[in-house]
Amino acid sequence: MIARLRGRVVSRSHAGIVLDVNGVGYLVAATPSVARLGGEGDEITVETHLHIRADVLQLYGFASAAERELFELLLSVSGVGPKVALGIVSGSTPEELRRAIARDDLKRFEAIPGVGRKTAQRVVLELKDKLTVADGIGGAGGRDELTARDALVELGWALVDAERALAELEPDLPIEEQVRQALRAAA
Repeated sequence: MIARLRGRVVSRSHAGIVLDVNGVGYLVAATPSVARLGGEGDEITVETHLHIRADVLQLYGFASAAERELFELLLSVSGVGPKVALGIVSGSTPEELRRAIARDDLKRFEAIPGVGRKTAQRVVLELKDKLTVADGIGGAGGRDELTARDALVELGWALVDAERALAELEPDLPIEEQVRQALRAAA
């Protein structure tokens, strides 16, 4: 398996990036976070997963080992293929996704294009037992954050923006104060 590539970015397209590694150009379908590693001509290191089907060998690229590990866990979920798994990993940080799984947050996954209610339920159900507190999930304040997040979404915030704003706040604050501080920070 090809687990990592280090090379120069030759081009970018809707299909991914082409990475020149010692004269060989690898087409890598990559998360948006890979784009932040560098532009055309820059040398970058990409964590990869080689997906093998009967008719295709496809490389998927990630900015971190944590992204790749979550992608590989998602592939173990019934009905989740590499394109859906890449879409899920592309939408949020691994930490945000792990928290959503721990909290049975189906809305988080349903907000991702290509993920319906049944797929979201399978992701949460099948991965919840595979992830532990050692993976960085669980802890105090989970239910309050969901409630504060829901309040921000009702006020017109995007789900991802609400979660990111709340992640920067003290989780033990009352719900109203979390919402107030998030709104203040955005103003």
